[in-house]
Amino acid sequence: MEFALTDEQQMIAETAQAFFGERASSEATREAMERGGFDRPLWTGFSTEMGLAGLALPEAYGGAGLGMIELACVAEAAGAQVAAIPLPGLAMVSAALLAGGSEEQKAEWLPRLAEGSVVPACAAEFVREGSGDLLSGESRFVAYGAHGDLLLLLGQANAWIVDPGAPGVEIETFLTMDQTRPLAALKLAGVRADRLADGAAGRAAALRAGWITLAAEALGGAQAAIDRTVAYSLERKQFGRAIGSFQAYKHRLADRVVDIEQARSAVYWAACALDEGSDEAAIAVHAAKSFAADTFFRCASDMIQLHGGVGFTWEHDAHLFFKRARAIQSALGSGAWHREQVASLVLGEAA
Repeated sequence: MEFALTDEQQMIAETAQAFFGERASSEATREAMERGGFDRPLWTGFSTEMGLAGLALPEAYGGAGLGMIELACVAEAAGAQVAAIPLPGLAMVSAALLAGGSEEQKAEWLPRLAEGSVVPACAAEFVREGSGDLLSGESRFVAYGAHGDLLLLLGQANAWIVDPGAPGVEIETFLTMDQTRPLAALKLAGVRADRLADGAAGRAAALRAGWITLAAEALGGAQAAIDRTVAYSLERKQFGRAIGSFQAYKHRLADRVVDIEQARSAVYWAACALDEGSDEAAIAVHAAKSFAADTFFRCASDMIQLHGGVGFTWEHDAHLFFKRARAIQSALGSGAWHREQVASLVLGEAA
């Protein structure tokens, strides 16, 4: 494995940072929150103008033919700006179709995902009721479920593509803590669905892609939270000195920087392991999701505390980072669950 970004990967990372830095400003994100949490102009720019939606898709389907490392670079840049677009959903639906879709399903959906003409959403815990050709059941907490043009439902052993406008599909939105990542509850009653050719493979690939994307978003958010806090510590003065010069303040920031570097190693180790098909991938993805999410939460919490009173206000962006960090911690498995998976895999290897 190569543990340094190539020149091309570094260029993609810098391009994504520039794009999100310019287009996913705090003002744009807050406007998106008032419109239901989806920054559609940002999505259009991301997918259509920049061509980033198809980064990890094969060239045969209109993508760039790159991998999870490049996707992680983009997700890290999006996370740094708390961008209000369905990036994890895009990664999950794309990966599921690639790994488990039939040729007809790939030909129908992957080019549209690459060009950004459909907004994907993925229900990671769909509970099916009964059996038969028509699908009934429900799923809660589906990110961007009310905005999706293409719904992917992951069951225990199967995966289905569903048209959200089909008869029998009921989508209920509700107020969520992280308003930059709106959730919805889905209920299906006798809906005609298109089952993936290999649902088990699609489900596994979707979850791996989702974990990596969330971990990379968390890494970007953690780094941005600390960068903003350091900048504030050099600007704000108390007793005639910059508050960042006080030892207690510096020690807290130093601890978080160490956490971030460890999270960065975990995220890119996992992305690299997936791209190279390493045996370590199974452990790496769980470790990355758990460690990066917890790191982001600690950095966002410290961001609020170290900004003092202003950090608690609606006008300051600290709450955007804190709420996104808490949402990522809860999404696609808690930290405790992911650590249990790591322990199980390690003990299994030892046995």
